[in-house]
Amino acid sequence: MSPTTTSEATTQEAYLRQLGLGPVQLGSILFTMTDPHPGWEIAYNRWYERDHFYDGCMVGEHNFAGARFVAPRPYKDLRHVVPGALAPDALTGSYLSLYWVLAGKRQEWNRWAYRQFRWLHDNDRMFPHRDHVHTLLYDHDEAVYRDEDPVPAALALDHRYAGLVVTVADAAAGTPRAEVDVWMRDTSIPSLHDGGPVAMTLSFTGIPLQVDAEGVAKNDGSEGRVLHLSFVETDPAEVWAERFAGRPAALEATGLGRIVWQGPFIPTVPGTDRYTDQLW
Repeated sequence: MSPTTTSEATTQEAYLRQLGLGPVQLGSILFTMTDPHPGWEIAYNRWYERDHFYDGCMVGEHNFAGARFVAPRPYKDLRHVVPGALAPDALTGSYLSLYWVLAGKRQEWNRWAYRQFRWLHDNDRMFPHRDHVHTLLYDHDEAVYRDEDPVPAALALDHRYAGLVVTVADAAAGTPRAEVDVWMRDTSIPSLHDGGPVAMTLSFTGIPLQVDAEGVAKNDGSEGRVLHLSFVETDPAEVWAERFAGRPAALEATGLGRIVWQGPFIPTVPGTDRYTDQLW
């Protein structure tokens, strides 16, 4: 085989650049954090992963990726929580499910979700022994990557990172959310990524969820609120003190706003009941 010519290499580089702007782009996500009722952990886990994960979301129009995460008690103990802002306390919110929706298809997905949730309720396919902590649809705003040639946002859930950190920040009264965004992007996120295992941070804005489902609050989000998902290549607990623990104080010191919820998760192991006995 002859060596690759300059023209062939250039063609490949152009093709790879095109892939980055291709049709499969992250547009919106469904973020749903829940708790099983104590004593129902295994039943909830199996119902969700063997039924609801698929018929509740993954079979839907333009839903192209999904993943589940869990916070065993030691991970909950690391959380920074302003009570009532997203959850009443640090122990609330054991499971997190994330679903990726194609760019430009949010309305179609939202309409499908409304119809599907009604069908699931009408056919007794829901699970009463659990509580919704926070369920909302979010639009994707921006991706900040550590690497020059990163795993793209569209593949973040399929890449199966070792951990995920959720950060929710609110702008201070009278402060435009954009100022919090700028501080996060230019100051806070670079310090997360610099020379460490945090590979990307994705930012989002909450929007109304048009689902008439029992237990799902009609939460329109907050105009001054920003959601960040940081994907970590190692156990997030191992780098929590170094990378994440100081962020709430750092933002509050600016006067721009405050972090109202921040906590680590690790992936569930599909087909197992791992971690169901470690939630509380």
